[in-house]
Amino acid sequence: MPYEVVALPLAELRARTSEKWREYAEDVLPLFVAETDFPLAPEITRALEQAVRTGDTGYVASKTPLAQAFVGFAQRRYGWEVDPSRIRSTADVSMGIVEILRRVTQPGERVVVTPPVYPPFFELVTEAGAVAERVPLIDTGESWRLDLPAIERALAAGARAVLLCNPHNPTGTVHSRDDLGELARIAAAHGAAVVSDEIHAPLVQHGVDFTPFLAVSDEARTIGYAVVSASKAFNLAGLKCALMVTAADDTTRLVRGLPVEVEWRTGQFGMLAAVAAFSEASDAWLDGLLVTLDENRRLLADLLAERIPQARYRMPDAGYLAWIDLRGLGWGTTPPDASSARRGWRCTSARPSASRAPASCA
Repeated sequence: MPYEVVALPLAELRARTSEKWREYAEDVLPLFVAETDFPLAPEITRALEQAVRTGDTGYVASKTPLAQAFVGFAQRRYGWEVDPSRIRSTADVSMGIVEILRRVTQPGERVVVTPPVYPPFFELVTEAGAVAERVPLIDTGESWRLDLPAIERALAAGARAVLLCNPHNPTGTVHSRDDLGELARIAAAHGAAVVSDEIHAPLVQHGVDFTPFLAVSDEARTIGYAVVSASKAFNLAGLKCALMVTAADDTTRLVRGLPVEVEWRTGQFGMLAAVAAFSEASDAWLDGLLVTLDENRRLLADLLAERIPQARYRMPDAGYLAWIDLRGLGWGTTPPDASSARRGWRCTSARPSASRAPASCA
């Protein structure tokens, strides 16, 4: 049976000292950064409490149970067979992306990015020394899809990599196996790499088929890199742990060739928490979280239909973000300003340097 996952009371949440709860005054309900409002999974709490009791707060070891824990998780949740010898850890998904892009591109070469997408993607490409080339998703009217012909044109014109978001953030789109397979074929034909950010994969709703990029085809395994983490689903971002996964000799050799410091930046607490998150003991908690998120996405759809019928909202197949089209309200390019003026709301906005998410109102 799924574990019942219920948000903590607001008073407890405001006692947190993370970015979400310290950036704005107490009369603002902050929604600008991707942190959840739930208690930790019990298995994670136990692992961290044990580490504190024993003073297990040193450097992360060169040999840990992390890879094997993810192998089990990937098999149970996605039916994906992962070779633990082809996994290496680092501090977070962003760092993994940058380190891989630095080695599959030369300075000034172009990397395909598919907006609307997690805004820091553009900064990560720049940090890696490359240049982002925008190839927006196609809005079919019913869903979002990769613009595969446009991606092929970009690669034919010299782009050297695709930074894929799978599942896609913030739309909640779970790319189809067919589209991912065609992306792999296109990239392989042009000698380009695909770096797949799969941080939202554990948050795919039941009944939706998620396909890890490296599980799509031999071509995907040859040219692909996956970067994964328990941090989004289990709210562990501050503990610093992600995994870089490969499935072919050449890609594995590239990741193994990264400096040892890339792996040493993995947090000890992050590793311990991720092992607990990926364990079978945390499956019921994750299933319970998905039930709660499903209820919330349906509630939001009902409330929008009732109170803001001009809004366009597609319930996401993954994640806990809401991508809502408010253009029908005529609020212009700064909806928070317009809505606050009309309704007396006080609105938050992400700091320009953070560029993490659209503004949100309380």
